[in-house]
Amino acid sequence: MIVVTGATGTIGRALIKELGSTARAVVRRAEQGPELGCDYVVGDLERPETIPLEPGDRLFLNSSLWPGFVRAHQAVIYRAAAVGVAQVVTVSVYGVTSGSLLGFGLHGQVDRHLKASGVPWSILAPVGYMQNLAGEIDEEGRIFGSYGSGGVGYIDAHDVAAVAAALLTRPVGADTTYDLTGPVAPTHDEVAAELTRALGRTVRYVDLPVEEAATHLEKRGMPAEAARDLAELMSQIGDGRWANTTTTVTDLLGRPPRSLREFLAFLA
Repeated sequence: MIVVTGATGTIGRALIKELGSTARAVVRRAEQGPELGCDYVVGDLERPETIPLEPGDRLFLNSSLWPGFVRAHQAVIYRAAAVGVAQVVTVSVYGVTSGSLLGFGLHGQVDRHLKASGVPWSILAPVGYMQNLAGEIDEEGRIFGSYGSGGVGYIDAHDVAAVAAALLTRPVGADTTYDLTGPVAPTHDEVAAELTRALGRTVRYVDLPVEEAATHLEKRGMPAEAARDLAELMSQIGDGRWANTTTTVTDLLGRPPRSLREFLAFLA
């Protein structure tokens, strides 16, 4: 059985569609289960005993971030090791370490624990998601950031799900981190141009120094420390570290990842 946590999220839902009847979804509330169209159980990552794992199962471990994220994920990995699952596939972030800023560091801590667990593992390490871009546009058609001219190889979350499905349904391979990107790495000026084309209204990217970006984020309701960290993180990404693209999606799926233009056309 393939056990899917985070089943009601964007990646989780797409993964269940890929897996069909081989999936068993873990949901927080019983009313969430029937709409998924697969076997499901009610479970909670903070209570690892409620995650239905048996020897030989394969586990997709994913969730949004919350204060107990690291502790809960580590506990589920410990349970997976004790039960004797065949594989854990988890979603992290491209290039993170346990000391990375914001939630990136939380992913880094979980990655480190998984690698030391003794459980066969695959870590999916995507860059930013295309799904998040349109939501960053303000009422005046502006996207703010401190990326400079650095490109980002944004990827469609559905391509991440397709990669997860491939890994979970093939013979378990070597422990590997899979760096996942879209086909190109546009600058944020280029992202704004694509959004303009797709939405039929002008969208422009406004680049700010780190301090100004932090102030802008704080004015929009983000706590001061998190705003500073996010602005600094944008600046780090803007140095080009997310501008490389990989062939991982094509190598695993036999097709290229969806481009930003294709993704936006699909949404229109």
